[in-house]
Amino acid sequence: MTLGVDKKIVTWAALTAAALLISGCGGTAGADTATAPTRPASPTTAPAEAKAPDQAAQASAAYKKWGLKPFAAPPAPPRTKPVTRKPGEPVPVISDIPTEDKVVFITIDDGAEKDPEFVKMMEELKVPVTMFLTDSAIRTDYGYFKPLTALGNGVANHTLTHPNLRTLGRSAQQHEICGQQTKLEKEYGTTPRLFRPPYGNWNEDTRAAAGACGVDAIVLWRESMQIKNMQYQRGDKKLHPGDIILAHFRGPAELKGTTMTRMTANMLRHIQEQGFTVARLEDYV
Repeated sequence: MTLGVDKKIVTWAALTAAALLISGCGGTAGADTATAPTRPASPTTAPAEAKAPDQAAQASAAYKKWGLKPFAAPPAPPRTKPVTRKPGEPVPVISDIPTEDKVVFITIDDGAEKDPEFVKMMEELKVPVTMFLTDSAIRTDYGYFKPLTALGNGVANHTLTHPNLRTLGRSAQQHEICGQQTKLEKEYGTTPRLFRPPYGNWNEDTRAAAGACGVDAIVLWRESMQIKNMQYQRGDKKLHPGDIILAHFRGPAELKGTTMTRMTANMLRHIQEQGFTVARLEDYV
C-alpha cells in the first residue's frame, strides 16, 4: 500500500469518527467506558471550590453582626458514644462528656422567653444547642421552637410543670417525666432521650422514673451562663473538654434589661476566648 493511500484511509477514519461523535450515534456495548466530552458546568451549580469561600464569607458576616468570630468546625462525632445506657442499668447522670476534644455543649432550659431574634441568631450562626423544655413554659406557643428544631437542635425533657422532684414520690415524678415525653413527641415528632430535673434536684426515684419513661441520660451541667459571665463549678473557673453549659430562655425582665441574644453572644464569646468550639450533645450521648 502506498503512502498516499495510507493518508486517505487515516483521513477518512478521522472524519467518520468525528461525524459519529457529533450525531451521538455509533455507540457499542463498550462505549460507556469511553471518556465523554467535557460538559460546561451548569450556571446554577457552582463548583465546590467556589462555594466554600462564599459560605465562609457569609458565616463571617453573620458572626460579625453579633460581635463574634466563626467557630472552628467541631470534630466528627465519635463512632461509639462515650455515654450510653445499657439494658438493665440505671439511667446515667452526667455533668460533662468524657472526651479529649476541645468541645463544649450548650443546653437551654424552660422555654418561657420566645424572642424571635434568638431564632434568627441561631439560623445565622448555626451553633448547635439542646433545648430542655417545660410544658407549662412553652404551651402558649409550641410553634416558636419548631424553627429551632428544624435547624437540628435537640428537644429534651424538663418536666411538665417544673417541680422540685425530690419533694415528690416516684409515681408523681414519673407522671411529670412521662407526661412531658408524650407532649414533646406530639409537638415535635420525636420522643426525647435526654432529661434534666428542675433545679438539678434528683434522687434514685428520679432515675427509676426516668428509666421507665425511656430516658437515656439525666443531664446536669458544669457551668451556668448568667447575663455577662459564667458561673463555674470547678475551682479553676475554666471550661474543660466535654463540659455541659446551662443557659435559659430568658428575656430583659429577668436579665436586667439584657436580651437573650446578647446573653447568648456573651456566652459564645467566653467559649471562644478559651479556645473551645460547640458540638451537638446528642452526638455524644
